[in-house]
Amino acid sequence: MTEFPMARFEIKLPAMGEGIIEASITKWFAGEGDVVNEDESLVEVATDKVDSEIPSPVSGILKKIVYQEGEIPKVGEVIAVIETDKENKTIEDVSTSESFAEEVETKPSSDIENIPVRESVPDMNDKQPSSDNMPDKKKIFLSPYIKYLARQRGITNGELNKIKGSGNEDRITKNDLNNYILAGRLFKKTFGKNIIQEHQKSPSQERAGTINENEEIIEMDRVRRLIAENMLKSKKTAPHVTSFIEADVTGLVTWREGIKEQFIKNTGANLTYTVLITEIVAKCLRDFPRINASVEGDKILIKKEINIGIATALTNGNLIVSVIRQADKENLHGLAIKINELTQKARLNKLLPTEIKGSTFTITNIGQYNSLTGTPIINLPEVAILAVGTIKKKPAVINIIGGPAIGIRDIVMLSLTYDHRIIDGALGGGFLNSIANSLENFDINRVI
Repeated sequence: MTEFPMARFEIKLPAMGEGIIEASITKWFAGEGDVVNEDESLVEVATDKVDSEIPSPVSGILKKIVYQEGEIPKVGEVIAVIETDKENKTIEDVSTSESFAEEVETKPSSDIENIPVRESVPDMNDKQPSSDNMPDKKKIFLSPYIKYLARQRGITNGELNKIKGSGNEDRITKNDLNNYILAGRLFKKTFGKNIIQEHQKSPSQERAGTINENEEIIEMDRVRRLIAENMLKSKKTAPHVTSFIEADVTGLVTWREGIKEQFIKNTGANLTYTVLITEIVAKCLRDFPRINASVEGDKILIKKEINIGIATALTNGNLIVSVIRQADKENLHGLAIKINELTQKARLNKLLPTEIKGSTFTITNIGQYNSLTGTPIINLPEVAILAVGTIKKKPAVINIIGGPAIGIRDIVMLSLTYDHRIIDGALGGGFLNSIANSLENFDINRVI
């Protein structure tokens, strides 16, 4: 092992955005005594729904882990000490969420990242040697987290030797590993019985001691567990009521079709229906402040800011809500740019902790998969959530000169789920009707 002089670097928990004072240590990628490389992911921390990897700022030996997995340090506290041959130094609080974003990739899932590597893959504890498990002549280099994920998924040394790495010096990256699995290396096809029992048991199976060979076992990742806990808490806490309304959005659809190409040229952002609905919802919330609220005991807290959350489905099957702050003060251009940016960052796992906190009302677009409507679960501590179904062309009654007639119209179904502790049907229905009226009476002569 390389010898390092006794210079010490203290690794402190960086600032992670406004209002965030602590984080939970979810995983150390190295142990005490391990050699770590500069820029290699050292530790994963979590705040609410977001996981963040902190890289090592220096190369050296991880001398001491101050906070263990599951413990919760505060921002600025020392979480680890590294010995190195460089000058004594303390790695201070990065001080701003923007600079922290340059050092740490923030992500709402536990997927591994393309991080530097440092040592060869360890024994995978295979019970019986086979041609698949025998190491190849070449030496495979993997990051600690790649090795961890390989073990969790039951990928053997032999399989790793078959994966062509796309990283520096042919090193295996997260994309290489994921692509290998997606290409057909499914758990249920390749897991040996011992590996399934070691890595994929559910609590019920641990109790029973048996595994059904006709079932595939997938453990919830941390984000999915949090989503499950939050949804269950919401249903237990808030009595849910859902109201529905149809809106004729023919004028809005026609206007958007005529302006969307020019809008992209002017702003660089897509003029989506989500953008247009967000603008309308933000204005309606001004007139219905009790919808923009939360409940604390027997008190109703009316929020002065209108911060609209936009629910985004991720490629890993999870869901995250990014936040447009003070949405009612943004013009259409500003809303489009912010929504496009946050949606893209969400899908690339690059949202900052501050970009998913503080929403006061949430919009979820369930129409992207042709769903007509739904009954969404309230995103606590909010008291209401709007679901937007797909826009369908339907025959509808229209009023023309001479009397009613049947025409082909663009119709959307909206559903509002609200907390019946403080929102009754009249208030919830009035707010929903206000949104529908604004959509139906959209100014088709609007100039951008």
